[in-house]
Formats: sequence, structure tokens, C-alpha cells
Amino acid sequence: MKMNNKNQMGRIALFAIALLLGLSGTVFAQQAEAVLDKASQKYKESNGISAVFNLQIRSKANQKAEVIEGSIQMKGDKFTLKTPQSYTWYDGATQWVYMEQTEEVNVSKPEGDELQFTNPVVLLNTYKKGFTAKYKGESTNQSGKKVFDITLVPKNRKSDISKIDLRIDKITNFPASITVTNKNGVSNTILISKLVTGVNQSASVFVFDQRKFPNAEIIDLR
Repeated sequence: MKMNNKNQMGRIALFAIALLLGLSGTVFAQQAEAVLDKASQKYKESNGISAVFNLQIRSKANQKAEVIEGSIQMKGDKFTLKTPQSYTWYDGATQWVYMEQTEEVNVSKPEGDELQFTNPVVLLNTYKKGFTAKYKGESTNQSGKKVFDITLVPKNRKSDISKIDLRIDKITNFPASITVTNKNGVSNTILISKLVTGVNQSASVFVFDQRKFPNAEIIDLR
């Protein structure tokens, strides 16, 4: 069963990505890569992260943002994502998506681009392969924190994504917000808060436990 647009946007938003000419462009690209590489390294050293976020969805037809609150736990290439509409578990190979309204669980093995749109960590680790990075400078975000501003543009012109704007916290080196702008005019902004490192979750946290959802219908898409 296909997921509805709201839940697709929620996943696409977790995660993020201008062509630069001349010497100055190269310098800015190097600055952007240095910031993103440091963020990636900090994540690898974090030993498990837990965070709360707000997802804001805007479209050309509706400029007033739809806001969805959620939480995420991440460790290595594993994650668990929770919103009011759904739960997602990924153990590094298999993904389970439980839909609250229909009580269905879609089981799949995401690969490549699909993983980039599901797990925000994949973007930090693989952005060089699919995106061109531009360093835009420093600014202050909504919570008053100093951040690095970086824009990522897909190298594949057929991508549905127009750009991804990242704001990396200068102190923690973790993403403070991610905005994915699609060519259809829909933008998704994730504002990250209450980030805790060193959580060291057990492997079971990232696996669907059917005992907790006894009435769920399992739909195996593998």
C-alpha cells in the first residue's frame, strides 16, 4: 500500500541538498564540505542520539505551514522515527512503517535514494555523491543559536528536489534545521530541538515489535 502525501513528506523532510563557478565558488564549496564533514564525524562519535523535532510543511496553495511534531532516535545507520501519524523503524537493512490510522505495517528494504529521503544521517554521509554544496555564511536561527548556512543542490537535474538548506549549529556541529524544497513548490522544514547524545540504544529499539501492535496487518514489500 502506498503512503499518503503527508507521511511521504514527513519522511522526505528528515532528511536534505548552487552550482559554483570560478575560484571563489570553489572556496565556498570547500567551506561547506568542511562543515558537513565535521557534522558527519560528530554524529559518528555520538554513540546514539535522541531528538525532538517540528516538521513544517508549506505549499504554493497553502503558505500557512502545517506543523507535525515528532521524535527520532538514531545510532549508526539505524533509526526510529515517531510522528502522530506513523512509526518508522530501520535496523540498517529492513524498514518497518506503521500507519496509525489503518493499522498497517509496510515492510521493505530501502536502498540508494530512498534511504536519503528516510534517514537524515545518510545525507551527511553521502551528500558528496549526489549534491553540490554552497557555503552561504553564518546567521542566528529561531532559537538564538549561531549556525552555519549551507545549500545543497542535486547534481541530477531530474531530481524532484530543487534544493536543501541546512543550518548547522556552530557549537554542537549537529543540524539545527533542514529545509527540503521540491520543484512542485512544496517545502518541508525540520526544526530540531532537545537533542541528546550518548544515548547508546539497544538494537531492539530499531526493530518493529509486533507484540506491541497485535492488531497490525503486515504488508511485506520486500
